[in-house]
This record gives sequence, structure tokens and C-alpha cells, in this order.
Amino acid sequence: MPTRMKRLIACAVCLVAATASSQAADAPVPGAARGTQPYSAAAMWGLQRLATPTISPDGRLAAVAVSSLDREYNQETTHLWLVPTRPGKARQLTGGMTTDHAPAWSPDGRFIAFVSRRGDDKYPQIYIIPVDGGEARRITNVPTGAMAPKWFPDSERIAFLSRVWTDLGWDAAAVRLAEREATRMSGKTWDRAPVSHWDRLLDDRSTHLFWIAIEDGEPQPITLRSGRALEAGQPGADSYDIAPDGLEVAFVADSDSTGREPNFDIYSIPVEGGAAVNLTPDNTADDTTPRFSPDGRLLAFGRQLTRDFYADRVRLTLFDRRTREVRSLAADWDRSAEGFVWSPDSRTLFGTAEDQGSRRVFRFDLSGNPPAAVTAGSSYSDLAVAGNGPVIIALRSSFSEPPTLVSVIPRTGAATPLSDFNDARLAALAQGRVESVQYPGANGDPVQMWVVYPPDFTPARQWPLLLLLHGGPHDSVTDTVQWRWNAQVFASWGYVVAWPNFHGSSGFGQAFAESAARDWAELPYQDTLRAADWFVGQPWIDPRRLAAGGGSYGGYLAAVLLGREHPFRTLIAHAPVYDLFGQYANDKGATVRRFGEQWEDRARFERNSPHLSAGRFATPTLVIHGELDRRVPVSQGLALFNTLQNRGIRSRLLYFPDENHWIQKPENSLFWYATVRTWLEEQVAPGPGAASPQPAPAEAPPAAP
Repeated sequence: MPTRMKRLIACAVCLVAATASSQAADAPVPGAARGTQPYSAAAMWGLQRLATPTISPDGRLAAVAVSSLDREYNQETTHLWLVPTRPGKARQLTGGMTTDHAPAWSPDGRFIAFVSRRGDDKYPQIYIIPVDGGEARRITNVPTGAMAPKWFPDSERIAFLSRVWTDLGWDAAAVRLAEREATRMSGKTWDRAPVSHWDRLLDDRSTHLFWIAIEDGEPQPITLRSGRALEAGQPGADSYDIAPDGLEVAFVADSDSTGREPNFDIYSIPVEGGAAVNLTPDNTADDTTPRFSPDGRLLAFGRQLTRDFYADRVRLTLFDRRTREVRSLAADWDRSAEGFVWSPDSRTLFGTAEDQGSRRVFRFDLSGNPPAAVTAGSSYSDLAVAGNGPVIIALRSSFSEPPTLVSVIPRTGAATPLSDFNDARLAALAQGRVESVQYPGANGDPVQMWVVYPPDFTPARQWPLLLLLHGGPHDSVTDTVQWRWNAQVFASWGYVVAWPNFHGSSGFGQAFAESAARDWAELPYQDTLRAADWFVGQPWIDPRRLAAGGGSYGGYLAAVLLGREHPFRTLIAHAPVYDLFGQYANDKGATVRRFGEQWEDRARFERNSPHLSAGRFATPTLVIHGELDRRVPVSQGLALFNTLQNRGIRSRLLYFPDENHWIQKPENSLFWYATVRTWLEEQVAPGPGAASPQPAPAEAPPAAP
């Protein structure tokens, strides 16, 4: 799939944040969690994390990978569990000090294929395990590793992806890998872009599709001689699909040969190999995520129409395999379809979509009816459908609920929890109340914002504010757990925490997302100031104790604030873009820009680059960066920190030599939270302060629509 398009949909019912001036003196606001233990960073890491579930062909069982932290080894272990789709007892399927993930059910329901690295495996391989019990058995033993398994309809073969050299067989590839590991020379050469992807350098291998028989099989190539490779960056199970008759595969490949104008298309190829046929040559933007209908008549995929804009609306599109016609299912729908799956009768697709800060399940009928919302409240992702019902399973989450496996009734949207991995831990934790508010932002446009209160919040006292700035900018903060910037953890320290979905955020219509595409700073900057104004207008916020911070684009926006007027006592800039001129070609390599190159529109870069406002910097700032970050190189964070130091401004640098754009290792994450907490406490004292001034009666802020 192309460089991560996350553009989705939905329409959520949002609540009103009231000032609750009628509350008795120091009474806490209703809605706070009943637990007594602090929702600390360590407590967050104590929660188990669920990954994408899959469902058995009869719809009776779900397989899900569940990760737990092992503090002794500073790593997570991931095991597979079987969970009944009607309330029942879950059963652990794999164990040990392993990471088992990407489960896939065989069509006959007897086995689950998964990816793991066990024993003498140097790279991850495909394993299968009997559902009724028994030991896992390795199926692949390829020197370059295997990933993204999918079964053929006969339950006797499995497809997988591997990054290979197209001119070498398996034995020769093993020799080349060994030689490269043994050499003391570390130089690399490239003749064309891209050179890197997020957190790693790309090499001279390409990703191809293979199949292997589960009984004494040798890997057989599918795409290797086709002239087309799968995505170099982050290929996975969404990158291809197998036709119901097992004779054809659809996959995503970049049709651009220059490295300058990526154009991902859907290709088809016979399973025995041959020429790959482009099914979407008419579209110069991205076509992704192919999904065959169960009856084999149609191929669904996601289509964008604007090149070089990852937040362009993703249109759910159908390719008729008989007539070769292409049509959009909801051409005028101003939202973005994601994670769609077919119903077993091939008449309907279900998918998830963002809207107004939540992610909901939607139904797409082939009849042409408008997309219909299935769920309301919380956020849903990772759908799977099977059985005659059909049975829909998904992961449900919110700011107060980590991902939980649920079943969803398609007709009513009612969700039934199926897993209880975190119930006992959550019951012991004190969580803050969560609300959605809407305030007037730039140009008078309504801006949705999530507010998370401290567990012991009372409006009778004044509290400090931590305003969080999300990444992107064409992402959004949905009602779900944010593991790396967890609002409940921050709130437990004694801060009112807020996430505004400023201009440019996804899930609020295409025009709203486009509004920050040309000029990255101005409208989000104004929205940030007006969010602060909204809070200052609340009697329970202390206007002298305001902080703000974010990562990636949020780090960039923090750097923008540094050089402009703002009300914050301190700022946090994680992986910040500081110098747009220096960042220009790092961000997307050699890609031709939608709105022109920096040498063609120098004025736009000048008005958006924080480094040109360094003469106005005055705010104490915590700068955070990882050495392995390939999206925003560490030089950007170092330059910001050194500039602050040069100007004599109170500042601190938190540097991780072994992390990338995100802080992912458990102990590093805990240190990240500890450093952020210490910094905030030094600059903006936590907890309740003076009594709130008694405000005149006022209308509550409007709820987000």
C-alpha cells in the first residue's frame, strides 16, 4: 500500500463539556472512573494490546494476537488466542518467549497460519498450528524471511511476501546475506529514490509474492518475473488478495519507474506467474487494498484521485471482472473508506470510517444506497466477517478503553465484548472523564476537540492545561487509546488534557482536510490559539498554567508557536520539523510536490518555516528526537535545541540513539513519560490551585455535530 493513506470516515455523536457551575463546592464531576490506582505510564504498559483479529470460516471463533510487556527483557511478547464469537472462555494457542502475529484461518477451519521467529530462525517465517491443539510447524524456511500469509481456497497452500533479490535463488540469497553481515564495509549506493522509509533504509531488494504447499513444499514465485514488485515501504496483507477460485491474485504495485511520481495501481496475475495486468491504468493517483468478492465477480479497492495528497478522500471502488468496468460505490460521500470487508453473500461491504473525532463501522450496499452508519460511540477498527449471520468482529477502543475484541450486530450496531484481557487492570485504575467539545476556530469554522479531565477533577478549583498537538497534519485524534501520547496518563498527573482536531485533520470533510495542505502553519496555529482561548474562558482553568506540545507535525506546530505570540508557559516538540528548507527533500524523497517545489515557491516555505522566526523564541521548550528517524532526521531536533541554547532559553534535549520517529521500546517509553512529567512539573505545576472564580451563568459550548 502506498505511503500510508489513513483517510477514512464516520459521523459520531459528541457530548457537551459543561462548566458544571452548579456542582457542590469540591465535589468531583460525575463520570470519573471508580478505580483508585493512578493511570501511570507503567500501568499503561501493563495493559495487554490486541492486534488485528481474524475469524473462522464458520464465524464461531476469532484468532487475535495479544501482546504483553516483559520488563526483564525490555520487550513485548505476542501470543495467539482463540476467542469465541459468542461470550465464552478464551484459549491461548501459542506461548513462550516469541512474537507470534498475523494469524490467518485456513478455509477448512483446521489450521491457523501465522508469522513468528523461533528456534534457529534468523528472520520471521510462516508457521501453522492446528486449531484443536498441537505444536506449531514451520512452513517456510526462506533466508529473506516471510510475512503476510494468506490461504488458498484449497487449504493446502499459503501465499506470502518476501523481500528478495530478483536475480538470485534462495541459496544464493542466503550467501549474499551472510556476506553482507560479515563484511566490515558499510557503504551503500542508490541510483534512484526512494532511499528510506520512515525508520529504515531501503536496499536493492524488492518485495514479491510467493506460494508454498503446507506439506513438504518449496516456495513458488507468483510476481517475481512479472516486472512488478509490491510496495517497498510497508507491504502487508492489505497489499494483495487471492481470487476465490485460487487461480488469480490481485496486488498493489507502483507503476512509476522514476521514483519521483509514485502511482500505486491494482495489478492482476495468474497464480502460476506470467505478465501482470494493470487494472487501474486510467488513474494517476493511488489505487490500493484489493478485495475479491466471495462469489468472484467483483474486486473492491480504494481509490484516490489527487496525486501526492495522502489525505485525499478514499473512494470505495468496484472492478467488474467480467465486463472490466470500474465504478465508485459512493462517489459523492465526503468521507474516506478504510478496512472494508465483504459480507459472505457478496451483496454488501462493511468498513470503518472517521468522522468528527471517532471511527465508526459503515455499511456499503451494492444497490447504490448511501453508506449507512452501523455503530455510534467509541471507535472501531480491524473488521472481519464470516458465517451466515453474518458475524462481524472488530476491535473497539476509546480514550478509556484499550482495544477490546467485540462482535457487532450489523442491523443495530450493538457491540458485545468478547475479550476481557484488560478488565481487571482497568477496574483498578482511576480514569478521567472524557468529553468532546466544539469551539470556533480559524475563519469561524467549528473545530472539534477532545477533553480529558484529571480523575479527581472538580470545577471548584483551577487546573493547569496540557494542549496536545496531533501529527499529520492530515490525521485526526479519534476516541481511542493513544499509546505514545496517552491523555489518561497525562491527566493522572493533574492536568486537564485536550486534543483539538485543527484545520487539516481528516474525518471532517475533504475541504477541511485540504485547508492546511498548501500552508501548513497558519490555520492550525490559529486553531491552537483559539483552543487556548476557549479554556481560558472556563473558570476551572488557570490561565497562568498553560502548556502545549506534540510530535511529528505536532512538534512542527510547537516550533511554529515558539516564533509567534502564544499563551503557553512551556512547549514540547517531539521529532519537530524546524527548518522546512532542510526538511524539504527528506520528507518524501524525490517526489514531485503537488503545489510546486521550494525553489518555485520560496515565499510559501519562508512563511511556514519555524527557523526563520528564531529571533522571537522565548518559551522554555523540551525537544525530543530519535537517532533512527528517517522521516524527520535527528538534525532537525538538534538544530532547534541548539538554537534555543544559543538564545539562552531554558531548554532540554531528550535523545534516543535506538529509536526512530516513535519511542517504542518499553523502558524508553517509560523514560519518555518520566522526562515529560518532570519537565512539565518544573514549568507548569500540576494539580488543583486556587478556587475558581464564580462565573456568570453562561450557555454551555455547542456539542460537535
